[in-house]
Amino acid sequence: MESSNVSTVSTEISQTNDSPIKKTATKDTIGPLPGILIGGAAACAAVTFSNPWEVVKTRLQLQGELARNNSNYVKPYKNVLQAVYYIIRHEGLFSINKGLAPAYVYQIVMNGSRLGLYDPIRNSLVSTFGTSNTSLPISIVSGGLSGIIGAFLGSPFNLVKTRMQAFSTHMAIGHQHAYKNTFSALNQIWKSNGLKGLFTGVNAAMLRTGVGSATQLSSYFYIKRWIIQKTGMNDNDILLHCLASLISGLCVCTTMNPFDVISTRMFNQKKDINGKGSLYNNTFDCFIKTIKIEGIRGFYKGYVAHYFRIGPHTILTLVFLEQFRGLYIKYTR
Repeated sequence: MESSNVSTVSTEISQTNDSPIKKTATKDTIGPLPGILIGGAAACAAVTFSNPWEVVKTRLQLQGELARNNSNYVKPYKNVLQAVYYIIRHEGLFSINKGLAPAYVYQIVMNGSRLGLYDPIRNSLVSTFGTSNTSLPISIVSGGLSGIIGAFLGSPFNLVKTRMQAFSTHMAIGHQHAYKNTFSALNQIWKSNGLKGLFTGVNAAMLRTGVGSATQLSSYFYIKRWIIQKTGMNDNDILLHCLASLISGLCVCTTMNPFDVISTRMFNQKKDINGKGSLYNNTFDCFIKTIKIEGIRGFYKGYVAHYFRIGPHTILTLVFLEQFRGLYIKYTR
């Protein structure tokens, strides 16, 4: 999204002329700050509905952590839909939306960073390399870097969100962190491990977001062009953006899920008073232990739930952004 223009979102907040956020030619423009706030509000509205899949994904990724596939470990969650039913049945209806409060803050920080930093990064790269600002490689690098910075700034809230989503009053899946609320969680982590504790797992989170952003931007671009060639759809057709987003979502899940698993596990593991993890020393150690014990399948735990989250979140963000944009223009013009 161009931070100075009203745009149409078709995937997670990023911006480029050939990216999932397509500029809409209109005389109505908004400033950078309102644009960031509208984008953040749209993402928050969307995450209200997509967060349940995030809860299921987190549980599935932690289920059987470092347990061999041929072990006697009994999995409480058999698949995505059964997991939804199981969680609601044993923990209550509202349990399926755990971690929603920090998810809101994370969306605002993440999307605000992407919106605010994408243009400066892209312009700097264009100036340095003397290329077009519509260059796909420039767009990918700009989106990746702005996403990585956003992941860093929002990491404490992502950390709390993950731990809240993993917490179960019925059956422990992974280490259990019992927090009253977001503020209490941040305060507790700060008192236990300081600033370093708040940024637990930040390297894995940045790696996850960098890979996801680069994949999303590149795959969306080529998939959209392919659909246009095959169907003759108009480049501004909303259905085109939705189809391209849903298909590119498969590419994103495939490349990002291994890093998402690592990020979830680094966030959730128990830390001692010195900040040392009970299972993993660092991101690389988590990668090695996971593949050695669980094999490649360990990196694709929660894959279906991950995709179920990306699809609705993408489309709902698009819908809410257009509605909020319309309301802003209506009451400020």
